[in-house]
Formats: sequence, structure tokens, C-alpha cells
Amino acid sequence: MTQPVEKTADKTSFKPKTIVKKLLSALPERSRIVLEARFGLGADTERVTLESIGQRYGITRERVRQIENHAIATLKKSPTFADAAVAFAELEQIIDSLGGIVCEDDLLAFITKDRSMQNHIYFLLVLGDPFKYRKEDDEIERCWYVDQDLANKIEKSLQALYHSISDEDLIPEGEMIDRFLKQLETINDKHHNDEVLKRWLSISKNIGKNPLGEWGHAASPNVKTKGVRDYAYLAVKKHGSPLHFREVAKLIEKTFNRAAHVATTHNELIKDDRFVLVGRGMYALKEWGYTSGVVRDVIREMLKRDGALTKDEIIDRVLKERHVKPGTIVVNLQNQKYFKRSKEGKFSVVR
Repeated sequence: MTQPVEKTADKTSFKPKTIVKKLLSALPERSRIVLEARFGLGADTERVTLESIGQRYGITRERVRQIENHAIATLKKSPTFADAAVAFAELEQIIDSLGGIVCEDDLLAFITKDRSMQNHIYFLLVLGDPFKYRKEDDEIERCWYVDQDLANKIEKSLQALYHSISDEDLIPEGEMIDRFLKQLETINDKHHNDEVLKRWLSISKNIGKNPLGEWGHAASPNVKTKGVRDYAYLAVKKHGSPLHFREVAKLIEKTFNRAAHVATTHNELIKDDRFVLVGRGMYALKEWGYTSGVVRDVIREMLKRDGALTKDEIIDRVLKERHVKPGTIVVNLQNQKYFKRSKEGKFSVVR
């Protein structure tokens, strides 16, 4: 039977499986089997838990952990470990080329798309002395790096960048990169390129990018789109002017390739206070300066803000905020409960 020829990973010149197999050959059988299971180095690429392995051998999960740790320590002292130096050096160069610190998923996906091969690369990262990892927490993704000082600077800069923006901010990618660079004044120029900077931004769990490529707080609905209303917000914002709810639904489907039922879209727009109904099924964003409420409310807020105005002045200004007929505005002005007209023909709010 012909044996399959082992390939190199997409971005390496060495053969990860060959190197790992040679390393594991230095171990007793049970230690080797534990490492193969823990790291998915066998035919099954799933990484097995300590508890599952313990149940298999009738030992505690803590005992399995001890076997794993002892096996790794043994490998680092074995002659085969020195033979893997070329592979470690090449992986170190790859991490440096990606910015010196990189999310684990991004690093493995960059080197190879093959799951089994990724497991072998991951095992080499765990084993190799140059490599350090930043444990995942609420703020930072799990990362690998080779320079502790650089990793600390990146993390502090990401924290400062996060605190410099608000929940409502949506920042174009170019501007976000410029802001990030200002936080990174002491970083080596060799890392000052957009791909590395975007890779560093992806390390943060607090900062994220929405489907339109705009950056902001990851937890903000403007970034973490959960449903039709969030996609509607992005669609209307991208359009830049009021849209009929039918057009909003079409734009969601066109821009995000996501089904959006017209009735559902209309219902979501009604319930979301980021939108203002400006008349005839047309919706605008409140952040554009539109006043919430019916025509009467718009007139009242306008008169409170600008003082007494003539009928023509009111009509002209209301039509900039509402898609209604001039007659609708006039009818509202005739409501003496809310508005009064002076001898000079100017309208003001009834106190």
C-alpha cells in the first residue's frame, strides 16, 4: 500500500508532521498517546480534554495534566528537540512578519488551512522556547508573540484607543488606523503598515469592525450587528439620506446579502429610537439632527429653539425635516392649544 507523501504547510519550508512524529518518538507510549490526544496529532484532529483522557485510562484529570507537562519537559531535553530548531526559527520569522504578536486563529490560518497541519503547528508553538502566548480574557484574544515588550505596548495602546472612542462612534478604517498609530509612537517603523495594524486591532475584544468596514466599540449595535434593525441602521447610514422602509429592506439585501422582509423591516424601524419617521414611510437617522415625533412636535421644538417664525418660515424649515404636504403643516399651526399667532403674523408656542 502506498504511503501518503507528507506535505509542507502552505507558508513553511519544513514538514510539520514529520518533525512532530520524530519528536514524539522520544517519549514512552503513554506519554506519546496523551500528547497526540491533547493536541489532535493523530487521525482524529479533535483535541481531547484532560477529563476524557483520564476516563480512558482510569486516572484523574490532574494526573493527565502531570503526564502532559512531564512529556513536554522531556521533549525539550531530548536530542530531537535540537533537530527542530530550524522549524522554530522559521515560525519565529513568520510571527515577526505578521507584526510580532498575532491572534492564534489568524496565525494558524495564515500558515495553513489544513486542520491537522494546524494542530501540528500549534504543538510546535507550545513546545518551542521562542514562543509565548497571551492567555485569552475579556479584553484580549489568545495570541502568540516573541517579544514581551512589544506585546505589552500593543495591549496598552489598544486599551488607550478603546477609551478614546464612545459607544456611538463609527470610524472609517483609514481614520482608525491613523488613530491607532498615534498610540504607537514608540513602535518600530517596520511594523507600520496597514495589514499589521489591522491584525493588531483584531487582537482586542473591545474594538470591532462592522460589515461596512467601520470600526468602533465591539459591543455597540453599530458594530455587533444582531438583527434587521442593526443592518437597517448601517444601510441608511451608508445611503446618507432618508429612505422609505421598502427601500431600506432592499438595501439590506443588496448590501449585506441578507434576507429582509418589508413588514419586518418596517416594524424594526418603528421600534428603534435611532430612526425618525419623517413622513410617508420615510425614515432618517436621529443623529442627522431630525426631531422625533409628529409634525406638531417638530414645529414646537423649532419655535422653542428659534423663537417666533412666520408661516412661510415654518413651512420651509419643517419640509427639511419631514416629507409632508405644506397643508399638513398649516393645519397643525391652526391648533390653538399648542400655537398662537401674533399681530405681526408670527407663530410661537403656547406656554
